[in-house]
Amino acid sequence: MNSATTTATAAALRSLSPAQSAKRDIQTISLIGLAHGTSHFFHMLLPPLFPVFMREFGLSYSELGLLVTIFFVISGVGQALSGFLVDKTGARPVLFVALGCFVLASLAAGTAQGFAGLALAAALAGLGNSPFHPVDFTILNKRVSQQRLGHAFSVHGITGNLGWAVAPVLLISMHEATGQWRLGYAATAAWALFVIALLAFKRDAIDDSQGTWGHEKAGAAKAPVDEHPMAFLKLPSVWLCFSFFFFTTSALSAIQSFASPALSAMYGVSLASTAFVVTGYMLAGAAGMIVGGFLVAKSQNLERNIAGAMFAAAALLALTATGWLPATAALIAAATAGFGTGLAGPSRDMLIKRAAPPGATGRVYGTVYSGLDTGFAVAAPIFGALMDRHWNNAVFFGASLALLLGIGAASLVRKGRG
Repeated sequence: MNSATTTATAAALRSLSPAQSAKRDIQTISLIGLAHGTSHFFHMLLPPLFPVFMREFGLSYSELGLLVTIFFVISGVGQALSGFLVDKTGARPVLFVALGCFVLASLAAGTAQGFAGLALAAALAGLGNSPFHPVDFTILNKRVSQQRLGHAFSVHGITGNLGWAVAPVLLISMHEATGQWRLGYAATAAWALFVIALLAFKRDAIDDSQGTWGHEKAGAAKAPVDEHPMAFLKLPSVWLCFSFFFFTTSALSAIQSFASPALSAMYGVSLASTAFVVTGYMLAGAAGMIVGGFLVAKSQNLERNIAGAMFAAAALLALTATGWLPATAALIAAATAGFGTGLAGPSRDMLIKRAAPPGATGRVYGTVYSGLDTGFAVAAPIFGALMDRHWNNAVFFGASLALLLGIGAASLVRKGRG
């Protein structure tokens, strides 16, 4: 966007009435939330049916973990690169290509005849997932008013957790109701097509060329025009945020992929019961994010918010790992831990915004959020190998330890900023 266009756009935005500004923000937040929820839904394209794939294709937990690794290696590499693409070409066209990849991933999963077909589905879904955080945060930061940005981050996180929560319910329920797991993937393809159609119809509301960065407003500092595009990589805060994502999503990988069979083995309850612990974890996380959105609007100490919330989650997971609880209490404790990680979410996203230099938001979000993909990619086969050795409680002890390491990384961000 050139300076004349930026000035004209900024002037047009300032001319909006409060009601018009609110309506504009809500529409953008809602559509980006829907897109983000869809991307998280497709994180869970395969894991809910892991027990089915083990029976039908004779796969081990380690092989199932490798499917998760394929998804997140492709997503992680693509996410770091897509940040540059979004900064160069704009976010909206990249978003439509990403959603198209989800349709293809659904078709690949629904026609898979073994590991190779599932690996193709994981690769396509990972490719589709890769640009979402640079895309989403570019659009939100450019189009949403500053006073609503904390709530935008909260909604963004909530819809992600809802996407994670809905996928197991849809895929497991369709399998149990029909006995045909492949029909679930016809439904996921139809959902991706619906989202594409809705966003195309409302495309003006997600047009990032019709917005301004906070630093483009009058009186704000601008990035040096001659700064190298890779200069942001020298900032310690960027790599501390990356480390934070790596550790916290290593914990999430353990819960998403293996909490259900681990709880079933530890507490002697059915897989049908434990499968919905992941859904409960994500719904609790969504509730935490609602509270976290108000918390981040009132608090300047983001690192303290993150530390308190995540320590509580780590404690609940460690308690679950001990095996001391009655079965029902253990399921509740594991699910409730999601509230703590959700509470930290909006503070986390605002922390990254503060770490991003002007004009490099797409690149910073792409790099930092590739820590999310790296955490999933590394953790999944490790926890899968632990499950193959029947070290079921290691899933929860390991997740708890990873959250504590994430707290350490977040606490250093303030010192590393600048």
